Amino acid sequence: MHILRFTAAAGLLAGIATPAFAQDTAPPSPVTVSGSVTLATDYRLRGVSQSDKDGAIQGGLTIAHESGIYVGAWGSNLSGWGTFGGSNMELDLIGGYKHKLADNATIDVGLTWYMYPGGASKTDYAEPYVKLSGTTGPATLTASAFYAPKQQALGKWYRTGADAAAGVYTDAGDKEDNLYLTGDGAFAIAGTPITAKAHIGHSWGNDGLGPNATSAAPTGEYWDWSLGADTTYKNLTLNVSYVDTDITRRSAAYLQPSFSRGQDGTGSIADGTIVASLTAAF
Repeated sequence: MHILRFTAAAGLLAGIATPAFAQDTAPPSPVTVSGSVTLATDYRLRGVSQSDKDGAIQGGLTIAHESGIYVGAWGSNLSGWGTFGGSNMELDLIGGYKHKLADNATIDVGLTWYMYPGGASKTDYAEPYVKLSGTTGPATLTASAFYAPKQQALGKWYRTGADAAAGVYTDAGDKEDNLYLTGDGAFAIAGTPITAKAHIGHSWGNDGLGPNATSAAPTGEYWDWSLGADTTYKNLTLNVSYVDTDITRRSAAYLQPSFSRGQDGTGSIADGTIVASLTAAF
């Protein structure tokens, strides 16, 4: 067998252009699949513990198309206040569309369907959202709006926690909506695997309890915030954050006994705490 070797110099000297050979590689797939598994010391949703201040195991899977359309699912265990209708699991079904507005700006529009398998009826609810993200240098800023239209799961069925404990409806069948606005920032620290993060959010919803003695917006209107940092090694990310709200024990007293660890009527599940999590991405 004779092997012919061509060089650019030889081609030029011979007056013949060097041939270009196509690489034997498959084109990239238009669909990507990604996921993660997380171990956390607490599951805080908008500053409020959904795992009764205990640990949580969480996982998610996303299927995205190059067009920008994506679907996904995410789940976590629940306990205490977080057990909507008696379910010990939250399962979120997610669908949306991402579009680049510029090289450094993206808009993301979608809907999350919150499900509580095995729980009582009237617990699931839908929440559309829109997120606008921009990057400049090492910083990424995101502004988001989440609006859940009027639904029974968000209604004010009980005026107080005492009513809920006694099983006395204040307004059975009531439907309410919920609005949540947030701002998030991430800053990659040059020369390190560390990214500093900050979050602030504000909720508007009903100031009572829903059909299952819980609420997506405890006290009706409140702020939540967090400050922390990520550090990454290969596909592992460790996050440590301080999480807090402006919900005081006094302002949430009427929600007791539901709004406490173990639902014993003492303490609060929205006070400041440090939450650590370890996530493995795949």
